[in-house]
Amino acid sequence: MLAVSLAALIVALPALGGGPIAAKRAEAQEVFNEIQQLDQNLGRADEQVDLADIRLAHVQYEQRVNRGELIVARANLARSQKMIAQRLVSLYTTPQPSTLEMILGATSLSGLLTRIDNADRLSSLDGQVIAQVETFKTAVQRDAHDLASEQTEDNHLLAGRRYVRLTIANELAERQSLLVSIHSEIATLEAQAQAEQLRLQQQAQEQEQAAQAAQLSAVQNQTVGATAATPEGASALPASPYGSQVVGIAMSFLGTPYVWGGAAPGGFDCSGLVMYSFAQLGVSLPHSSYAMWDYGIPVPEDQLEPGDLVFFEDLGHVGLYIGGGEYVNAPYTGSVVSVASLDTGWSAANYVGARRIT
Repeated sequence: MLAVSLAALIVALPALGGGPIAAKRAEAQEVFNEIQQLDQNLGRADEQVDLADIRLAHVQYEQRVNRGELIVARANLARSQKMIAQRLVSLYTTPQPSTLEMILGATSLSGLLTRIDNADRLSSLDGQVIAQVETFKTAVQRDAHDLASEQTEDNHLLAGRRYVRLTIANELAERQSLLVSIHSEIATLEAQAQAEQLRLQQQAQEQEQAAQAAQLSAVQNQTVGATAATPEGASALPASPYGSQVVGIAMSFLGTPYVWGGAAPGGFDCSGLVMYSFAQLGVSLPHSSYAMWDYGIPVPEDQLEPGDLVFFEDLGHVGLYIGGGEYVNAPYTGSVVSVASLDTGWSAANYVGARRIT
């Protein structure tokens, strides 16, 4: 029994550093999740910036095309105006036949009408050319104004998206720096826990030696032929055949999250941890602390051994005694499988009793 108590205490040692270390690991995981989300957001921001760049480049290309069209429009207008001006000068400097001359010069009525129609058409065509060129120039200038407005909007859009990207990138860098800092704190805590583990191992060995000496002394003081009976005359309780094994199994899940209704390595509730640990040894227990109270035999608190089921809070909570006044349990939502003292705080105030599976 003494060897079992020592083994249970040594197995329990990692739990001493589990609390703050587990909390820091949970914090690190939360920051890591934030980093992943920010990284996704940064990717989307990059795509938005790229899209704004494409839009702006398209507008700038359209502006270059528009400037070329405006140059063409102005050249065409100047050329048309020059041709018409030259024609007007020719009209004023070259004697033109009067209507009477056109009539007298015509050889037929059809010829007369053709000469008059040609003169009218030439004048009308000049006006149409000027009007069309002016219209094209106006349209090009209007497009230039619209493109300038669109470029201003796209510049603002691009600047806004670049600012969003920069903000996300800065936040991502801050989160990454925080994660590095948390990992450093975890390393420090783990080193401290290892030092504490060595100290407690030495203490456990000293307790084991003292207990062996006390047991030897008790055996030597027994009357020859005495029966295995308590001072009150009652038969001694049978030892549990599962003690050290079931404790080792339960302790291997230290740090596992509490999950309501959980009874598997991914997460446990209080009775789920006890049920699963015994199931690995072929012992079937119900998934209920209330129902577990009906299994095994009752054990006085001063005769507890590793592997005994300890009950609290009107049978609403159950754990596994590991020795040294401590037990392992899955406490409550938001916590993890951990070791607690049976003699202090909530445990001492709410202790109900214990049962031994034999």
